[in-house]
Amino acid sequence: MGAISLTFLILGYQVCLFVQHTARISIEANRDAPDTVVVYVDTRAEEGRPPLGPRVPERAKGVPERAKGVPEEAKILPEQAKGARKERRYAQHSPAVEKVRSQRRKVESFRFNPNTVSLEDLQRLGFSQKQAQSIDSYRQKGGKFRRKEDFAKSYVVPDSVYRRLEQYIDIPKLDINKADSAAFDALPGIGPYFAAKMVAYREQLGGYSDKEQLKEIYNFGDERYERIRDLVECSEPERPLRLWTLPEDSLRLHPHIRYRSVAHGIVLYRENNPPESWTLEGLKDAGVIDSVQFARLKLCRIIPSISAAAP
Repeated sequence: MGAISLTFLILGYQVCLFVQHTARISIEANRDAPDTVVVYVDTRAEEGRPPLGPRVPERAKGVPERAKGVPEEAKILPEQAKGARKERRYAQHSPAVEKVRSQRRKVESFRFNPNTVSLEDLQRLGFSQKQAQSIDSYRQKGGKFRRKEDFAKSYVVPDSVYRRLEQYIDIPKLDINKADSAAFDALPGIGPYFAAKMVAYREQLGGYSDKEQLKEIYNFGDERYERIRDLVECSEPERPLRLWTLPEDSLRLHPHIRYRSVAHGIVLYRENNPPESWTLEGLKDAGVIDSVQFARLKLCRIIPSISAAAP
């Protein structure tokens, strides 16, 4: 009798495990929303421009347009995709599904920006729900991870987890040709005064050609530049300098030329020398510009003359 009872006990335990496993599979198989949705995020608002239009989710293949769980914020129609970026988003599930998924979750490693990564993806990266919520709470309060090391300093990021994820952390640099004064103000050691100066100087230059041009701003200094050097980048300027075609009055408006005598000297140099000799070195050798102007103009993106550009 004892042997028979033990047999039935073991059999009952195995049946319970089977039923539990089957229930898990059933819950995961009958999810209340698609795991992943693809949306087009309007980037115009981030750049201070009017939004593209009505924001509605992309109609995923085989999924109703207003399917439950599809994120509603910042989405536009696919035909409006110009001026927008395409993003993958994770849909919200019912508590029952989320509980089963968290218990069966596998740790993954993939590229992510700790300033924007979702709670779902933080858990996929190996953080518990409480750790992920703590990271998100820090961001919601205005906290920002500027460097990889900043993420490592968070008390909820274990050293072992950081070592595994360090190579996958991707924090975009601030483009000094696209950022507004608020974005500059958020950089360490800048503040509203220099943020406004950075925007104003960019307008005078027609766009930065090199991030080292920030040091040309009055009182900006090497120390302040070194604090942000690894946090910024520089795309192509909106209006490269047309040194070899601009008239004298327009040349005077450039901060590296400024004086009528210099602008007039450049025009005379163009008129009395063949286009193939139109170079900054030629202007310096002719005494039109001094060594300081030469060094600063050297950093500028200058549209070459037609002859110099021809093969």
